[in-house]
Amino acid sequence: MKPSRKGGGLGGGRTARIEGGIIMGAQISRRTAVLGIGGVLGAAAMAQVAQSSGAFAAPSATGSYRPMQYGSTGNDVRAVQTSLAAAGFWCGSADGSYGALTQQAVMALQKAYGARRTGRVDYWTWTKVHLRRRTYSRYRYDGIEIDKTRQLLLVVRGAAVHSVFNTSTGNGEWFSYQGRWVRATTPSGTFSIFRGGSNGWDYGALGGLYRPRYFNGGIAIHGSPSIPGYAASHGCCRLTTRAQDHLLATGRLAIGTKVRVY
Repeated sequence: MKPSRKGGGLGGGRTARIEGGIIMGAQISRRTAVLGIGGVLGAAAMAQVAQSSGAFAAPSATGSYRPMQYGSTGNDVRAVQTSLAAAGFWCGSADGSYGALTQQAVMALQKAYGARRTGRVDYWTWTKVHLRRRTYSRYRYDGIEIDKTRQLLLVVRGAAVHSVFNTSTGNGEWFSYQGRWVRATTPSGTFSIFRGGSNGWDYGALGGLYRPRYFNGGIAIHGSPSIPGYAASHGCCRLTTRAQDHLLATGRLAIGTKVRVY
């Protein structure tokens, strides 16, 4: 669907679209952001425009490309980390060291674009990273969104995506629990965080949960040592332990926070 170009559409005659869940296009006017591009962006785009005048434009030179992966170091790694953070893909600090958090953020970006989930920076990933484009929120309400199709956890503030995390939800397989067979699913719906666990690891029959925050019965958002690029849990939403610490420290997982799963 093409946006209207009357009275302040996309600048330079360029159209905008959503590619693999990422807002594409440049020079979005404030009027277009408010009205929405084809009825899709609306308030979320307005908030993103307000965040940065360059939110939809490619950044300045970021150096020449080289493949990067876990263990890589250098200024080009720092540039990748800076661009990931600018697009909302949380990777900790931009320290020039390609560690686990950078790997997770790269995987989250690849998920957002619908690409192969490797956690490594190949040329295609490198070009997308440096576009610094944010993914979208389905509901645009403050709180947490868990996108099971893309396996992403989104923090939404002011109708726009504030930060994005790689997550792993229920894998759909059957498992035995307390003498009965249960399917590993993460039910869709709107919930609220109602209870927290300990301030460390909680262990049970299904393994360890780091600083869990429960939002639907025994299903929680929690830290884990394993967050692959696919659904692998018994039903909970896994994050890295450092991501869990970050969300708790910033109040994003406070009691009463809405969690929308789809």
